[in-house]
Amino acid sequence: MQIRLLVGAVTMLMMPVAGTAQSIAGSDPHPAVHLYAAEEYGIDPTAVTFTKDVAPILQRSCQECHRVDGGAPMPLTTFQEVRPWARSIKQRTAIRDRMGAMPPFYVEKDLGILEFKDDPSLSDEELATIQAWVDNGAPQGDPADMPPPLVFAKSDEWTIGEPDLVLRSREMVVPAIGPDRWGDIGLVPTGLTEDRYVKAVEVREFNDISDDAASGTVGGRYVFHHMTYSSGVLNEEGTGIVGDTRTRWPIHEVGRNADIFPEKFGTLLQANSALHLGASHIHSNGIQETTAHLEFGFIFHPKGYEPEYGNRAPVRLGNGTDIDVIPGRSGQEFHAFSVLEQHTKIVAFEPHLHAPGTRMCLEAIWGANHFTLSCVGYDHNWVRQYVYEDDAAPLLPKGTIMHVIGFLDTTAANENVADNRNWAGGGRRSVANMFIDLGYSVELTEEQFQTEMAERRAAMTSRNDYDVGCPLCWAPVLPEESTTTDGGAQP
Repeated sequence: MQIRLLVGAVTMLMMPVAGTAQSIAGSDPHPAVHLYAAEEYGIDPTAVTFTKDVAPILQRSCQECHRVDGGAPMPLTTFQEVRPWARSIKQRTAIRDRMGAMPPFYVEKDLGILEFKDDPSLSDEELATIQAWVDNGAPQGDPADMPPPLVFAKSDEWTIGEPDLVLRSREMVVPAIGPDRWGDIGLVPTGLTEDRYVKAVEVREFNDISDDAASGTVGGRYVFHHMTYSSGVLNEEGTGIVGDTRTRWPIHEVGRNADIFPEKFGTLLQANSALHLGASHIHSNGIQETTAHLEFGFIFHPKGYEPEYGNRAPVRLGNGTDIDVIPGRSGQEFHAFSVLEQHTKIVAFEPHLHAPGTRMCLEAIWGANHFTLSCVGYDHNWVRQYVYEDDAAPLLPKGTIMHVIGFLDTTAANENVADNRNWAGGGRRSVANMFIDLGYSVELTEEQFQTEMAERRAAMTSRNDYDVGCPLCWAPVLPEESTTTDGGAQP
């Protein structure tokens, strides 16, 4: 196993971790497929049918993409559509938390925090149901048991609802075959005459690829792999952003959901501002010359809204430049550390690797405790953001050491790697490498931190309950300091 340690300027990060550490991230003990016996869940495997048991699972977790006019290559809405794909469905869902799994939500379910928003992943019981159905010949069942069909938004409708503001990038013409293009594609003025706080933002690609011309992969339907962008006040010439006004927005990536921010947290889009589309990653789709652009839809909080949590935490974990990836080798690890300077609530975890990436874990070190917060698989074809439920998001005190671990595979087993014979360093294109957590966090005052922890404690039934994302939830609350006669302070 190759291990690369990326150390920042803080030398204390090299201190040893106590022997009571609970991290298992480095061992990666997870199976290639997750298989379950239906009987363990009280299910008669011979009684499982499509209409009664499988169709509801597909409606909840698959049909948002696998439908007519959806983003997936085949619809899975009727028995006739699903039956030819039965064994493939069993295999792809059983992968669960690794590259190639469906649905593409790769959270490992045996460690860390498991409460996420918009989580389409399947439970153990649902996997057992699908596996029993396929192994028993994939019977249709009684048509009367079929749930009513779902009604989906059209492909040209916004999932966040009708935006208050829509901004459009310039058109990009991409050849059918060519190298990846990474770079700045300019400014998009917002036209705002007053500051507005954003409640939700969604980014969509529009292109001239026809449905019948697209390949069976996500990369065949889109040319923008991802877009890192920011906003800020325009300078007097309208040619750039005034440096200290810049706000970083969540990245747009292939397969990624819209961002709906917590009610207490609003992101500011300023008057006389512009989006700066500073880091676009564009690839050829192998089918046709394509003309494409991005549209950014914003929904605002009401006028007069002021966020309770005003500052986005400046936590950036990982490394996008100094990377040493060995060719033809699996199990390569990269590590990075950062110390929280303020109390912090982590809103989202978003692994970003490149083609060799297979997995990323996020950990927190507090005193003698070393806790794995989340581990997820990674597939560069379908990059995901994992947004924690508000009452499960990590609440970490200042001084916590954040630790992120990236896992890479450059063997022939990783089909995303174009040529596994080549050494690769850091770089923006997919044939180079990157190791970053693009999730986001908010800073909390002492009062906000204590309030959030009190709410967590109130939801626990006893001290036997433990919140892995809240290391101080059961710590005693210290009384206010009192001044002694000699000028010192005592608790």
